[in-house]
Parts: sequence; structure tokens; C-alpha cells
Amino acid sequence: MDLDRWLTDLFRTAAAPRDGSGGLPPHATVSGVALLAVGSLGRGEMAPGSDLDLVLLHNGREDIAKIADRVWYPVWDSGVGLDHSVRTVDEAAKVAREDLKAVLGLIQARHVIGDPELTRAVREVVLAEWRADSRRRLAELRESTDRRAEASGELAFLLEPDVKDSRGGLRDVQAMQAVAAAWVASAPGPRVREAYELLLDIRHGLHLVTARGTDRLVLQEQEAVAGTLGLLDADSLMRRLAEAGRTVAHAFDATWRTVDRLVSGPAPRGRRPLADGVVEHGGEVVLARGITPRNDPVLVLRAAAAAAEAGLPLAPATVTTLAAQSPPLPVPWPDEARSALVALLGAGRAAVPVWEELDQAGVIVRLIPDWERVRHRPQRNPVHRFTVDRHLIEAAAGAAAFTREVSRPDLLLISALLHDIGKGWPGDHSTTGEVVARDIGTRIGLPQTDVDILATVVRHHLLLPETATRRDLDDPVTIARVAEAVGTREVLELLAALAVADGHATGPAAWNSWKASLVSDLVRRVRSVLSGTRPATAPALSAEQTALARHGGGAVRVHRGAVTVVAPDRPGLLWRAAGVLAAHRMVVRSASAASAGGTAVIEFSVVPEYGSPPDPATLEADLRLVLAGRLDIEQRLARRARSMRPSRVPVAPPRVTLVDDASATATVIEVRAHDKPGLLWKIGRAIGECGLDVRAARVETLGAEAVDVFYVVDRAGRPISEDQQRIEVREHVLAALR
Repeated sequence: MDLDRWLTDLFRTAAAPRDGSGGLPPHATVSGVALLAVGSLGRGEMAPGSDLDLVLLHNGREDIAKIADRVWYPVWDSGVGLDHSVRTVDEAAKVAREDLKAVLGLIQARHVIGDPELTRAVREVVLAEWRADSRRRLAELRESTDRRAEASGELAFLLEPDVKDSRGGLRDVQAMQAVAAAWVASAPGPRVREAYELLLDIRHGLHLVTARGTDRLVLQEQEAVAGTLGLLDADSLMRRLAEAGRTVAHAFDATWRTVDRLVSGPAPRGRRPLADGVVEHGGEVVLARGITPRNDPVLVLRAAAAAAEAGLPLAPATVTTLAAQSPPLPVPWPDEARSALVALLGAGRAAVPVWEELDQAGVIVRLIPDWERVRHRPQRNPVHRFTVDRHLIEAAAGAAAFTREVSRPDLLLISALLHDIGKGWPGDHSTTGEVVARDIGTRIGLPQTDVDILATVVRHHLLLPETATRRDLDDPVTIARVAEAVGTREVLELLAALAVADGHATGPAAWNSWKASLVSDLVRRVRSVLSGTRPATAPALSAEQTALARHGGGAVRVHRGAVTVVAPDRPGLLWRAAGVLAAHRMVVRSASAASAGGTAVIEFSVVPEYGSPPDPATLEADLRLVLAGRLDIEQRLARRARSMRPSRVPVAPPRVTLVDDASATATVIEVRAHDKPGLLWKIGRAIGECGLDVRAARVETLGAEAVDVFYVVDRAGRPISEDQQRIEVREHVLAALR
């Protein structure tokens, strides 16, 4: 029987005069009492196992207790669960002021039968007070939702989620509706409403299958619930559930960002440049005025990288514009696009919400079509705490903490993003992943040698943890086989870092100190084997550098993104030239410094931080001035540093290593740090202050990570030999970077 009709009949019978005349006529009105439906009944969302939530409103009628009994007892006798209350309008308003659950129910209360003026009055007073006191009440709602999410976990990633209480579940949509009722944010949009309807359908199916009012979708019920919805199997059900949960959670976060902006007051005015065509405005990342993505396919990745590095969200309107107007990237990708992807991933934890924004807008699958195969794919394994796609971005974010440990941080980040990409295909995911990684590596424009490394790392990403925990490390065959599979120290260090990032992203059960110690021991043994056959060598001069060095004298050349300095060799030449570039807002992507006879040759590859590059003639003039000792570059950089706003995103601390056995004629200093303006100038100046000359250097910026190597000698042209001096040099360079 229709619940409203049944409750209407009960009410008419209960409210009828006890004079033997029977119930009220169908069209008779009742004064001073009304029956309201709240909760799922009030919203019209009753599931088979739901309780009835009812409020009996009255204006002080003396017979209200008798009327209530005549309504409640038949409901109890039917076996239906009942949550009930009897209130006057003033009493209901008072309870709403003190009880969050009560006010949320009354905000969406629905009149069933009785005096409509009572229903109108209670709704008006409750809504008016909810809006008037929204700052306090929404803070209370936020605290409640946070506690619930902490207790119930995240719907999209749970093996056995609660479709009602988990983060991204039904209650989060209802919370967004309550925020909208306070006139603080918009009501949930079409995508959220569609996700909400799916969650309601799943809950309905769960109640049918279990024959009780449970909201937790346990493993043994998932196949049957999938059947009630006409889905193929439990995997299909959980994949759709994950997508719905992430849609709701994403909208939920956006709603609270809106609330936070309104509560905290107006954001600072003005626009702060973040990257070419991208600015910060009002605490969000937006496109600069006049910028359109229609003719700039890299803009979407550049904006995402800028947002992640600044620790700011992409503005919803900006995401919509980028998704709708960005043209496809050419295949293979240009270097700028790949660099922006690496910079995005290198931002660490800050990359995850930005990636989620792009994923929700459908951008990721357009950039990387193979991503669709793992998108929202459940792991169906208690060890894993995320879906496959979320695990991959979590692993990449975690790998950002280890970019100081490897020679190719860009390949570490990309391999972390793709290491489980094979789970979208049948068969062993490491084997299929190698094939897919090759395709993606080629698509994003990696050189063939890098594609080979990427594919090898994806193919063997489980090699170290599995070998360490399942084989005898004292057996020479174990080490020999791993060394043969790995092939090079470069691949070994990538696999070692990826093993840790993968383990942490999987879940607490996947990585612990015991496994970490075993993997570390394995890596140490394999590195020893590989070192015996592949000795490190110092970099050599290129033919072009050698030709330039023969010219001698002093020369400066600025041509597009290349800056070349040829001058008589003397201490400080490299870092002073780098300081000029930093003062002109030029980012050093790579650099090499070498000497031939008494002439130094320095080549920089540079790009502007944002906007147009500086005038080449002005840049050349300043470089000549600094070479002649007539420009105080330190003062100019200090002024620029004072005008810059510090980053809000925590980054891994810099690392300075004096590499043993890398050169017989120089001491090799390797510096890993988050790239920022003037970094090379700071490092070079610190080395000079230690009384050392840079004989040669190799500088590279991979995404947001700087990997700088300096071959240094003392004033007598010898390597550093004393242990204490080596320690002092390392500490001095580190101090300059802090």
C-alpha cells in the first residue's frame, strides 16, 4: 500500500471526533494538527528496510496525546520501524536550534496531511533561523560530516562501503542540499543527482537482497545486488559505485570551498601570475585575461601543474573551459606538455586533488586514452585501499618524495603513474602493463631509450618486493637474476623508489619496516653486482662546446631559448651568469659548463617563468656587465626575492651528496632540490664561498625537480680529500638552499 495513503487514513481515523461517526470525510480539513514526513520518507526516497520518520505538529490541542497514540500504535503493530515526535511549532523550532539531525530533517520536511498552516509555519521559522545562523550551523554540519567520514571511510575506495554514511555517500548529498537551503552554495548539479539516484538504487537493491535495513554493501551481497540492478557482475557494480562516490565527494569538496570563501570574507584582490596564461585569483587558479585554450593544447597541463605547485584548486569555471575548449595534444606530445605533466606529478600530495578535478571533467582520458581501462576499477583486495586509477595517482604523488634518490625523477614519476596500468587488461598486469607503458611513453614524446626504461620499470615494478620476501638473498643465483632483469643501476634505483611509493599507496598492510629492510638489503647487493660492470664516468664535452671553447676571448649569445657564455675561465662565472638569468625571470631547464684551456663555455637552455621572454639585447648587456664585474646581481635578486610570495605547498628538503668514485680528478657534488628562481645562483655562490672552483657542471630541471651535478676542485686544482672539508662543503651548500 502507498505509505502516504496509509498514513493519511490513520491520521483521519485518529483525528476524527469520538462520537461514533467514524473517520473524517475525505475532503474535511483538520485544524491545529498536522502530520509531517521527514528523513527518507520526507524526501520520497524510502527503501524497503527504511524506518518511518514522522513529526506530529499541533497548536496546543489537549487531545494531541490521544491522536498520537492512534497514529503510532498501528505503525508499530505493522512491524515498520518508526522514529516519531510530537511538537508545537515553537518546540520544533527550539529542538532544531539545538539538534543538527532535527534541523536537517525539518529543512526537507514534507506535509502529509492535516493543517497546512502548521507545516508552513514550522518550515518558515526553521529555514529562517538556519539561514540567519548559517555561519555557526554550517560549521557544525562540517564537523559532523568530517566525523562521519572518518568513522565510515570513503565510499569509492572501500571493499565493503556504507552507501549512506561513507564519504561520497547519500548523506553527503543531503548535506549539500542543506548548504543550498542556507543560500550559501548552489544545489547539487545534474551529475551529482544522477550519482545520487544510483546510490539510492543500490541501497534499495541491498535492502531487497538482505531483507533488512542495512546500508553496508558487504562482499557476499555484491553479486546479488548487481543482479537486482541488471548489472553484469559485482565488479561492474563496484566500478559504478566508485564513480558515483567520487562524483559526490568531488562536488562535496567544491561546496565546502564555496562555504569557506564566504565565511572567511572576500579574498585579496589582484591576480598573481603562476605560469604562462595562468594566474591566481581569489584563492583559485584561473586563466589570465584574454587567454583561451583553443589554440594552446598544452594550457590544460600547464594550468594543472601551476595549481598543484601553488597548492590551490583550479576554479570550476576554468576546468569547464579547459575541458570544453582544449584541442587534442599532438602525438607525440611536445616537450612542454611532458614537462608540465612531470611538474604536476612532482607536486606530491597537492597533485591528487588537481588530478581529480581533471578526471571529473573527462580531461585525463582525453590526454591518456588508456586511462579509461583503469578508471574507477575496483581492486577487490583488502590490501588495496584505492581503486586502480586512484592508486596510480597516489603512488605518483608518493614518488615525488623520492625524486632526490634517483637520477631520473621524471621517469620515476611517470612510471609510478603507469606501473599498474596493465590492470585494465586481461592477464598478468606487469606483462600487459609493459606493452601499454610503451605505447603511452611514445605518445607523450619520450625518446626511445627512455621508453625502454619506462617499460622495463613497469614490467618489473614488483620484482624487488617479491624477490626480497620470497627468495633467499644469500643465494648468489637470486642476486644474479635480479641484476640481469634490472640491467642498470639507473633502473635499479627507479625500481627501489617505486617499490616504496607503491607500497605506501597500496595500504598499511602492503609496506612495513620488515619489508623495507629486506628490499633495501636486496638493492644493496644488486647495486654491488651492477657497479662491477658499469663504472660511473664524468660527462664529456660535446663537439659544439669544444668548438666554442677554441674561440677563447669573451662572448655572449642569446638566441630564443639558448644562452651561451664563452669567457676566460675564472671562479664564479657559472653562478653569476645564472643570477642574471634569474633576475630576468628566466628558468634554467638545463645547463652545461666546461673548460678548455683557459676558456670556460657555459650553455643554458631557458624558458620564461611566465609571459614573454625578456629583450635579448638587454639580457646580453647584463651578462656582459656581470662578466666585467660591473653588475651587482646579488642586490637585484634580493629585491626580487622580497617581492615573491612563498609557496604554500610543502616540498621534500633539498639533498646534497658528495659522490664517491665518480671522478678521479674532481669532487662530484650532486644537488637535488625543488626548482625555484635563483636556485643555480645560490648553489654556485655557496660552492665559491667554500673556496672551490666548478670545473664542469651538468644542470637539469625535470618538471619541478632540479638535478644539478658539479665537478669541483680546490684552488690548487685538486679534489677535496679531507673528510671534514667534505662535510663542511655539504653543510654550507645545504644551508644556502634552506
